[in-house]
Amino acid sequence: MAADGIVLVTGGSRGIGAATATLLAGQGQRVVIVDVAPEPLPGTRAILWPAPFDVASESAVVNGIADIEAAHGPITGLVNAAGVFGKMHRIERVRMDQWDREVNIDLRGTFMVARSVGVRMAQRRYGAIVNVASVAGMTSGPIHAYTAAKAGVIQLTQTLAAEWGRAGVRVNAVSPGFTRTIALEAGIVSGAMNKALMERNVALNRMVEPVEVSQAIAWLLSPMSSGVTGINLPVDAGFIAGSTWAAYGGLPDGPGANEERQ
Repeated sequence: MAADGIVLVTGGSRGIGAATATLLAGQGQRVVIVDVAPEPLPGTRAILWPAPFDVASESAVVNGIADIEAAHGPITGLVNAAGVFGKMHRIERVRMDQWDREVNIDLRGTFMVARSVGVRMAQRRYGAIVNVASVAGMTSGPIHAYTAAKAGVIQLTQTLAAEWGRAGVRVNAVSPGFTRTIALEAGIVSGAMNKALMERNVALNRMVEPVEVSQAIAWLLSPMSSGVTGINLPVDAGFIAGSTWAAYGGLPDGPGANEERQ
């Protein structure tokens, strides 16, 4: 990051956004977090933008970005982490108002924030953007709007990387697998999601921790990935790698696994 710049994290008050803001601030970055329901991150130096930031509103995004840069300086790093998870329904039960809400936040919102920030970065000829997609955008499932939106984020990432590459702006994405956020834990407790089924075909046999996603994001923002643009990096504990093994009897246990269970 440039010494006089800031990293903006959308959806920064909770989940992966909060984990990323906490990690980056701990590394000494100047981090500003925005959220539709803004809450500070206790114990960190992350700066809270106090006004609600609705990524689905074009005027809120355009005016908000201008105000944030006027108050805190140029945005040299952007983490597009704002998003909502999909409603799980059979296709005939998908309501179009739910579809529109998910697509407006997860895809349209990602595009509007990336455009508002990326155009400024391109004019300054410096910057890095990381969009939070999902393995849901690389696979299929009964979360129809969400999978479509996240697939769009992955494609959008490639397009923006090509658009702004020669202006010195890098654009990448991360695709988390099942990540142990408060929201996901609540879904497990309520019975809406099954932890054992989520982990069964994951190579590492566990969910992803939010900090693991944030570490990948931090790398993609940093000079250590200076030659990397236009990629989608799964951070899924091996969900994609192990997803087809059920057809062959399931993933093998490692050596000594039986002894460990005794």
